[in-house]
Amino acid sequence: MQFRQLRYFVKIIEAGSFSRAASIVHVAQPALSQQVAELEERLGVALLQRSARGVRPTAAGEILYKEAAAILHQLDQLPGVVRSNSGEPEGMVSLGIMSSLAPKFVGGILEECRSRMPKVTLRVTDGSSLGLESRIASSTVDIAIIYEDEFATPLMRKPLFIQKLFLISAEPPPNAKDVISLERVAELPLVLPGPSRGRRRELIERTFAGARLTPTVALEADSLASEMWAVQNKVGFAIVPVGDVSHFGAGAFAKPVLIEPAMQMTCSIVHSGGLPLTTAGEALRDFLIGFIERRIRQPDMPGTEWIAADST
Repeated sequence: MQFRQLRYFVKIIEAGSFSRAASIVHVAQPALSQQVAELEERLGVALLQRSARGVRPTAAGEILYKEAAAILHQLDQLPGVVRSNSGEPEGMVSLGIMSSLAPKFVGGILEECRSRMPKVTLRVTDGSSLGLESRIASSTVDIAIIYEDEFATPLMRKPLFIQKLFLISAEPPPNAKDVISLERVAELPLVLPGPSRGRRRELIERTFAGARLTPTVALEADSLASEMWAVQNKVGFAIVPVGDVSHFGAGAFAKPVLIEPAMQMTCSIVHSGGLPLTTAGEALRDFLIGFIERRIRQPDMPGTEWIAADST
């Protein structure tokens, strides 16, 4: 089994088809098919399910994908690990960040990181907390900044700050100023994440149930972008950990309204508990803690409270 074969297999899974993977790795599609066939023959199991819509991994293929992605990630980090032992952090670090935080954080992180750690290369991706946790488990993300309500997953974590949730709307909700009651929110048409997503399942549903209220669901969205698009088009109101929406453009949304009693989530910086960070990863983690503390104290981060015992 060769590393090249594992790289090809991982790219095929991520691309969802042989043709897209071939264009990414610049290898002819028949050659990719041959490499996968050799892997399947060597392992004695089918790795891919093929259909007119593309390919997806079998159960065995899913296991191979996770293990291969972790191996390749470590292999890619090896040069930086060796060079970092000479002193200055060096290498590639993959950072995941919550979609709701990305507009506020990413630009400053990239700018300051280039200045402070010029030999560290960042690869940044955004997504949901559950999605980023899954990517840490598969070793495709080294460090993530996520919102949590319960600390259930086996990750190394440092809780940083508490973020209250706000009601977001295209126009100011009737009879509400800076605060709106949960009872009133339950009466409004709501645009919520799907039932399987963390914010909906772990916090919103539980809060309404605890108050013996049933939310009025106008639409279920599969991403924060979809939620905000629906709100902007006046489908309903969203409940999100965003107290300032100025980055969407002037006049795109009404002023966010704080919900009482408060719904809140904890922002944590997390990484794998089983795979130690590289020197570059440790340096980035320490830098991020200090950066985030400074960032949340700015006026455009309302509803936040720093809770970390110390920062670097």
